[in-house]
Amino acid sequence: MSMAEEINTLEELGQAAGLEAAPEVVETPREPVRDDLGRSYATGKRKDAVARVWIKPGSGKVTVNGKPQNDYFARPVLQMILAQPFSVSGTEGQFDVVATVKGGGLSGQAGAVKHGISKALQLYDPSLRGALKAAGFLTRDSRVVERKKYGKAKARKSFQFSKR
Repeated sequence: MSMAEEINTLEELGQAAGLEAAPEVVETPREPVRDDLGRSYATGKRKDAVARVWIKPGSGKVTVNGKPQNDYFARPVLQMILAQPFSVSGTEGQFDVVATVKGGGLSGQAGAVKHGISKALQLYDPSLRGALKAAGFLTRDSRVVERKKYGKAKARKSFQFSKR
């Protein structure tokens, strides 16, 4: 090709440079990830809380740190947070959940268990990934407490200013 000829597309540019066309990317379907007992496992995180979550087909029983969900998370709002992944994916009452959670407060722990349930659900049945991802349940909420800086009373609060 001479300099006078125009190149209008990326393919023409590639041909002019002597490159071959890029191979087509083929997405392989995701495989379910389950252990020998038919469970899926995932870790969930929120604030300082870390949850280990196992799900398996069952009657919808949720156990957190060896206690029933209603005993561990007494506030209805926290119980609602744990139910969100199941309602979004349309699998209410189909899975038993066993979770161990450490660190943080109750709100952070509920968010961590929710994140773990969502990740375990999409590992158990990859077809649920679209609904869970659209709802934003597979993304770890990265908001954490801001650290204290030197020369400051707290993270942002300054010491009282004295002119004299």
